[in-house]
Amino acid sequence: MVATPPQIQKRLTIQTAQIAPDTTTIRSLDWDRDRFDIEFGLQNGTTYNSYIICGEKTALVDTSHEKFRQLYLNTLTDLIAPQEIDYIIISHTEPDHSGLVKDVLQLAPQAVVVGAKVAIKFLEDLVHRPFERQLVKNGDTLDLGKGHVIEFVNAPNLHWPDTIFSYDRGTEVLFTCDAFGMHYCSDLTFDEDLGAIEHDYRFYYECLMAPNARSVLSAMKRMEKLGAINTVANGHGPLLRYNLNELLDRYRNWSQAQTKAEKIVAVCYVSDYGYSDRLSQAIARGITKTGVAVEMVDLRSAENTEVQELIGRAAGIVIGMPPLAGSNLKEITANIGTILAAAKEKQIIGMYESYGGDDEPIDPLLTKFRDVGLKKAFPSIRIKDTPQEATYQLCEEAGTDLGQLLTRDKLVKQMKSLDTDLDKAMGRIGGGLYIITATKGDISSAMLASWVSQASFEPPGLTIAVAKDRAIESLMQVGNRFVLNVLEEGKYQNLMKHFLKRFKPGADRFAGVKTQTASNGSPILTEALAYLECEVVSRMECSDHWIVYSKVTTGRVSNPDALTAVHHRKVGNHY
Repeated sequence: MVATPPQIQKRLTIQTAQIAPDTTTIRSLDWDRDRFDIEFGLQNGTTYNSYIICGEKTALVDTSHEKFRQLYLNTLTDLIAPQEIDYIIISHTEPDHSGLVKDVLQLAPQAVVVGAKVAIKFLEDLVHRPFERQLVKNGDTLDLGKGHVIEFVNAPNLHWPDTIFSYDRGTEVLFTCDAFGMHYCSDLTFDEDLGAIEHDYRFYYECLMAPNARSVLSAMKRMEKLGAINTVANGHGPLLRYNLNELLDRYRNWSQAQTKAEKIVAVCYVSDYGYSDRLSQAIARGITKTGVAVEMVDLRSAENTEVQELIGRAAGIVIGMPPLAGSNLKEITANIGTILAAAKEKQIIGMYESYGGDDEPIDPLLTKFRDVGLKKAFPSIRIKDTPQEATYQLCEEAGTDLGQLLTRDKLVKQMKSLDTDLDKAMGRIGGGLYIITATKGDISSAMLASWVSQASFEPPGLTIAVAKDRAIESLMQVGNRFVLNVLEEGKYQNLMKHFLKRFKPGADRFAGVKTQTASNGSPILTEALAYLECEVVSRMECSDHWIVYSKVTTGRVSNPDALTAVHHRKVGNHY
């Protein structure tokens, strides 16, 4: 009998630091977390940041993940007696930030919970006990004494509908929860090393904030009215201080680029229900990869007029099926009716079931939208089990399919523009033929590539241009590993034909293809001339492509006398 290997103990530690006068952070360091919902494949763990502000009265800003329960509560009570906590400020109610609110209230039942109206409503479902509350909205203040006047900034959809920022006028610290954060775990409290964190900062933005770019810009506009900000005290990763202006400018620039998109898609979900919010984020990420903008709508809290206005200007609609029962059924049902009434011919529609046994059935509602004249963007997604990495990849690929459907006319127009001298000249840049294969966790993907070039001798390295809307792009983040399969001249047609096919979302790219497994876990194509095992070192953004630089760790040639297949194009404006 084979013995079961012992379970690896994940490293969980706590760090405390004074970040401003009378202001202390409690950072829960999750060193080994390798996936965070749709942001799977984390390379550097994450943190959950909480804060204590001590004036004449004391406020606790957010808590931590439940996995840190005892570590966090011990640290908190070492820093302050529970009976001295006057307020618990809830930036938003996602469990990784408010998961220990119930525990803190048991220690400090006198504390007043401060949050947006929607947050307090959500929190009632999490705490299941009476608590004192204070509802705040944009511009409201809370005076803690000793100059610590907290001003609240409305920041919905960053990335939950109940998010608020809190600005301490006395210390000029802005507490932003998920916004301006990153999944990056280190002993450094602040952002001293920009080079080390900038990839994770961008990846986090792409996954969670890009689908809410309009909301990002609205929140940043409100931030401008606060006055000086010397520190952004975020909810994940290092706090922003040393490179604050640079990193804020990046958010602004990325968001402005997103909002300039010609078309938008309304992604409608029900927050705090099953996995609806996470699935919707994965679909939204797939859409934004195609250059189409996204606006998220929480059917649980959105106003009918807001929904109607958005659907009226959207080119596409995605709906996560709502539950048939619940305290917000009336509001949700009304918003579904508003979407149906505002929908119009030539829009496209996609639907998913958001993990619940009492969801509204997909097919009858989809039929109603089809009767109006909407076109189905992707096969309806039905999820009955807890979502895994493959589930989120399925949703991302479905979103990409939707976005590509909306941009197809533009692509066709571009492909027909074949007569310019520039296009003909660019087309004379030749390249080899390669297939990139990658596996991460329980997901695998592949891509035919020709824009590949050796880039360094020591260490041996190469660059690959990967279009932003390729499914495999999600598996080619810094630290990820893949295989570059080199195709052989005269023997590449079958592989090329297979990998040029348009695969359905979630489809197995390797069905019917002979493979073996590389030492890095990715598939090697048996029929390839050669293969190189690679690890991504860095990425550079180039409008519609990422330039991915990778070091080569090992490789092999099956036939030293054979030649690499070469790809010749006539024009340079498409593949």
